[in-house]
Amino acid sequence: MMSNGGYQDRILTCRDCGQDFTFTAGEQEFYASKGLTNSPGRCPDCRAARRNGGNNAAPRTRGEYHETTCADCGRPTSVPFIPREDRPVYCSDCFQYHRPVRAAGRRDDYGNSSYNNYGGGNRERRDRRERRDRW
Repeated sequence: MMSNGGYQDRILTCRDCGQDFTFTAGEQEFYASKGLTNSPGRCPDCRAARRNGGNNAAPRTRGEYHETTCADCGRPTSVPFIPREDRPVYCSDCFQYHRPVRAAGRRDDYGNSSYNNYGGGNRERRDRRERRDRW
């Protein structure tokens, strides 16, 4: 049966689960309109599972917190992710002490910020300062 601009329904095999699924003429037309040239390799169920984090990860829901113990102070705390045994988890107070320092706030030996240092502006200021100090 011909429909949707000459496309025909095709039966494909999912590379993850091995089940056959239909790549409809409408889906083929949609793929073509988006410039996609390859057929899907996964069935709709496996594509949805992959979008939601794959088969190994539990789907993440908003607002779900997990109870754990702070690795520093030992107080009970709740976190918005599933804690792993190989990584320390901190309460909000202790996390402030362990938070990594961001590069944008760092200063070089001349007091210049390293943020937005792609134009050589800090180097030019340093050169002017060194010339001024020599006089």
